[in-house]
Amino acid sequence: MSEREFDGLVKITQLPQRGMVTVRGDLGSTAMKKAVGKVPDTGTCNGDVAWMSPDELLVMCPHDQVSEATAKITKALKNTHHLVQDVSDARVVFLINGPASREVLAKLCPVDLSPGAFKPGRFRRTRMAQIPCAFWMRDELSFELVVFTSVADYAWNLLTNAADPAAPVGHFTA
Repeated sequence: MSEREFDGLVKITQLPQRGMVTVRGDLGSTAMKKAVGKVPDTGTCNGDVAWMSPDELLVMCPHDQVSEATAKITKALKNTHHLVQDVSDARVVFLINGPASREVLAKLCPVDLSPGAFKPGRFRRTRMAQIPCAFWMRDELSFELVVFTSVADYAWNLLTNAADPAAPVGHFTA
């Protein structure tokens, strides 16, 4: 899927394909820490590794390095119960950037995105309209959102409609 951009209440960009590896296992183990580096706290993303569930992480890397990352993680976890799977081709990432980024996502996702509840580094798996998604706040103005490749066009349409300049809400922005 090609990259695309939309400028409205926020700027929405479909980012270049990213390497993504699902890793399941004991997140508190020494082997897991060796495999992925710092394991993020519950409900957070450190930029390279996102907490997905009590036994699952999403490791992100440049797309051309995913085979190497998968092999490294598998080797580090070889004597433990684990699952390591390249899911890069099954995911698309969108960047939502601008002062109204909370507003745009709040229109679509049942998540408390108020500044007091959702701060940079926070990560959430949820639904966006009728599709599963995950997102994290990179900084005060931007979110990265991941959806399945099969629903990328639908997600794009949802996001661009929510970011239509004629449809501001103003709940989090003045």
